[in-house]
This record gives sequence, C-alpha cells and structure tokens, in this order.
Amino acid sequence: MREVDEPAVVHEVVIEAPIDRVWAEVTKTHEVQKAMFDMRMDARLEVGAPFRMRSRDGKYTGVVGEILEVDPPHRLAFTFKFTLHDDPACRVTYELEEAEGGTRFRMTSDRLPLGTKTAKQMTQGGQLIVDTLKAVCETGRPSFKVRTLYAIFALTAPFTPKRCLSTNWP
Repeated sequence: MREVDEPAVVHEVVIEAPIDRVWAEVTKTHEVQKAMFDMRMDARLEVGAPFRMRSRDGKYTGVVGEILEVDPPHRLAFTFKFTLHDDPACRVTYELEEAEGGTRFRMTSDRLPLGTKTAKQMTQGGQLIVDTLKAVCETGRPSFKVRTLYAIFALTAPFTPKRCLSTNWP
C-alpha cells in the first residue's frame, strides 16, 4: 500500500451562475474547457469510462483516468494521472450545490501520492482552476492573466514531451 498525503486538498468557490450552467462547463466535451487549462475533456460521463484531457488540437493528452462517479448536476469523480509524470493516479471530485447567489463548486483532490510532482501540481493548480471556472461561468472568459498563460502554453506546445502525444494515450 502506498503512502498518501492527508488531508485532501480542497478548493472551493461560489459562482454567480445556476448549477446547470456550472455543471455544463465542467463536463462539456464538444469544446475546450476554458477553466481546465484550455483542454478538451474526452470522456463519456458514465462510471468506468476512460477520462482524458487533451490539448485544443487533440495532439497531446495531459491527463488520463477513469470516471468513478456521475451524479448530474451535483457530483463527478474520476481518477487523475498526469501523462508527463510516472506518479500513481490520484482522485479528483467535483461537487456542486445550489447556494445563495449561485452555485458552490468544490474540487477535492485526494489519494495524492506523497512528495510527488502530481501532489505539488494539484495543490498549486487547484485554486487557479476554481477561480478561472468562476470567471468563465460569470463573464464567459478567463481573466487576462489566465488567457496570457494559455497563449504561452500554445506557443510552447511544440516542445511538449513525446510521451504526452495522444497516440500514446488512446
């Protein structure tokens, strides 16, 4: 049995948008998810289905996993493994609930492999994701800072390691 960090890493925000709007944004597969590093979810929302987060053009896969739970529009859980790292998978859970003024969105990352790059990136990137989700659902687009970050990602995409090519992660 492997060691894991405790407690789980939780990022939460209240979004001034109806729950169905927030759910649609975090589960859409037909276009990029602006809150999720401008990647496209490649998954069927059913338990046991493969889960992939792919680049805008589909050439690279940044994350792989499996859908663990689906309860629209309240809960989605999946395993999560960065293709760039050899770390074991962790679990990510999105929880949505109606709240005064909109929707409370909670993203929990747990089963994080202790002392790994995955644990570090999940801890650091979570707040950016929930803040960007709030901006996207409320205004239709990420902040200028995040749009700039995505532009840098696009410019550096040709330098993405070959191990992340989608042909390696069907």
